[in-house]
Amino acid sequence: MPVFIHPHGYTEGRRLSEHYFNNVIGNPLDTTVALAHLIFDGVLERFLELKIFAAHGGGYLPAYSARMDHAYHARADCRQKIAKPPTTYLRRVYFDSVVFSTDQLDYLIKQYGADHVLLGTDYPYDMGETDPVGLVESVPDLSDAERQAICHDNAATLLKLDG
Repeated sequence: MPVFIHPHGYTEGRRLSEHYFNNVIGNPLDTTVALAHLIFDGVLERFLELKIFAAHGGGYLPAYSARMDHAYHARADCRQKIAKPPTTYLRRVYFDSVVFSTDQLDYLIKQYGADHVLLGTDYPYDMGETDPVGLVESVPDLSDAERQAICHDNAATLLKLDG
């Protein structure tokens, strides 16, 4: 069974109390920090069959993952519990499509594969995607099979719902 990572409120919210930043910035940041700990603490190194599914498109980590690899190569403390660059483990993570932008969703698909992106809604929260299928359909150059995978098949496979 996969492990779904979704924040339940950002814990260090004093600096993020205005403009709903605790959610706008804090929730994706919390997902980012959780994934980074799973990677750098060696959890994904030790548990090869673990399936991690991250909300909010994985937070900020997928878009800025090269910085982790740089740290891995530059600093010994970033290599203590992992044998490979961090992006090696990040490629095993599954991401929901709740990124609110065709460009960002296209980036996730191109970087991590259509087989690692699943339809997300963030329902019932006010920051949920209002048209999740429409967002997937707006990504250019996706095949019908890739759209079907993101909107249905990937979740069915990950959750072992297919027969």
